[in-house]
Amino acid sequence: MEWIDDVMRARSGDPDAFVRLMRAFEAVLYQTARAFLHSDEDCADAMQETVLRAYRSIKGLKEPAYFKTWLVRIHINECKRMLQSRKSYVPLTEETDPRINEAGFVVMELQELVDRLEAPLRTIARLYYYGDLSVKEIAEQLRLPEGTVKSRLHRARGILASLSGEGREKGVGCS
Repeated sequence: MEWIDDVMRARSGDPDAFVRLMRAFEAVLYQTARAFLHSDEDCADAMQETVLRAYRSIKGLKEPAYFKTWLVRIHINECKRMLQSRKSYVPLTEETDPRINEAGFVVMELQELVDRLEAPLRTIARLYYYGDLSVKEIAEQLRLPEGTVKSRLHRARGILASLSGEGREKGVGCS
């Protein structure tokens, strides 16, 4: 947690430290937003609003070690607020266009398979694999029991395994 010094500096009003923090957690914020929102533009809007809210309220953060949890909680709340205000819910099934590689084979990436999961499973899979959150952190952020998160993650893994197996049976290479 090399970023704790930056948290303390940002709490003291150092804007450069705050920028370093946001860059360090940019990927986590994006993947968290993708778990909730449909488009890259919505993700960018949610991230921007989260950065503004965090900047305005970082002086109120009591424990620097909990910065990541605090930031992700702000971000999840912002994503949910956007969903409520825009009524732009992610469809349960989303068809993806597979890409063709140089040899002419269809390549389906894990991200594309995750996008095919139903919303509750997709959210947890994205937060776990791309948001780099633990089961406990996901449970806290989504206000779910850890057992529910574990069972959804297990179910998502099973579905992903079967989806990647379907691709192999049809001659689709999975990477």
